[in-house]
Amino acid sequence: MRDDPRQAAQEYRQARDAAAAGETPDAADTEADVARGSTAGERAAYVETAIQQAIRRGDFDGLPGAGKPLVGLGDTHDPDWWIRRKIASEQITGLGPPALTLRVEHAEMAERLDTLRREDEVRDVVEDFNRRVIEARRQLLGGPPVVTPTHDVDAEVAAWQNRRTARESAASAVPPEQTPRPSRWWRRTRPR
Repeated sequence: MRDDPRQAAQEYRQARDAAAAGETPDAADTEADVARGSTAGERAAYVETAIQQAIRRGDFDGLPGAGKPLVGLGDTHDPDWWIRRKIASEQITGLGPPALTLRVEHAEMAERLDTLRREDEVRDVVEDFNRRVIEARRQLLGGPPVVTPTHDVDAEVAAWQNRRTARESAASAVPPEQTPRPSRWWRRTRPR
């Protein structure tokens, strides 16, 4: 017994057409026959019937993204959409025009310097950043203009030292948790 009379009618038409042609269709060939030997309207009706049956069975319930808008629908055509999506999903950094990468690096400069341990490392990082900013300003490759300011090396080193001493004083102000030392194995009492 069929769930949908429209599908049964479609299969009946296919079987009738196959019998008229001298063929004996089986159930496995029904979908292939629909795509191969029927009109566009019959194929559309078959597909619509299959979709409606799947909806009634609940095959489309609970799919990821259900009830959410399609990403990128209605945006203007961008030939590089796939690379932008890949960069966003993989969280790749360091790509793009120098003006944008330098802006991001400028915003994250304090966090980057705070990970360093020695003053000469801080100086090297700031001098390297300044060199890349000046080099990007000299190049005329197009893209957005480079408006990122350079950093004063001595001022950055002083700020780094101030942040470091503040962190160290805050760490020393909090007493470490007193945890009791475990007893030695030979001093443990045995259960009786």
